[in-house]
Amino acid sequence: MNTPNYITAPGLEALREEYRQLFHDERPKLVETVAWAAGNGDRSENGDYIYGKKRLREIDRRLRFLSDRIERAQVIDPKTIVSDRIVFGATVTVKNEEDETRTYQIVGEDEINAQQGRISWKSPLAKALLNKKVGDEALIKKPKGESYATVIKIEFR
Repeated sequence: MNTPNYITAPGLEALREEYRQLFHDERPKLVETVAWAAGNGDRSENGDYIYGKKRLREIDRRLRFLSDRIERAQVIDPKTIVSDRIVFGATVTVKNEEDETRTYQIVGEDEINAQQGRISWKSPLAKALLNKKVGDEALIKKPKGESYATVIKIEFR
């Protein structure tokens, strides 16, 4: 796929750090363990060898995934955005139907963190909010119906 991977600079740095940790720290240690286990006789009943090979495949798969995401990264710095509309990178405060106020930042798929209010730009909530202005009402489609939220603040930080 050649579609861009929209991401913030901290998100890209986190991907690079995970790649570095897997490639330079975890994988070499595991290769050493697998080599040691392979030298211990029958591999068909060697738990260290079997687990090690399985874990190596998982790491290699994750490294390929991370490499692809990093290669396709298109970094967007929210601080440079000047807009009165909600776009990627915006930090948005909304009030829902229960009169509760919530704040979300619209980020890349690799950066989501529900506890920190970081939602993917591809999520149903973000899709409902994109291109809205302060005062606009967003229709949010959920698995169990629909709800509304009113945009009360848009920031780029």
